[in-house]
Amino acid sequence: MIYCCNEHVELALDTVVDEKETFPILNKIPEGKQLSTACEYCENHAVYMVEN
Repeated sequence: MIYCCNEHVELALDTVVDEKETFPILNKIPEGKQLSTACEYCENHAVYMVEN
């Protein structure tokens, strides 16, 4: 599972496809949890959760 911001969502999708060789699932993080979750590629708040 990868948490990412709007800027890095494409990178997260590509990472899941490359590493897991499966179709990624993109879910928006609920408003209440966005404030406490950071993007795994930068320090911005995560908006999406990408999983396989």
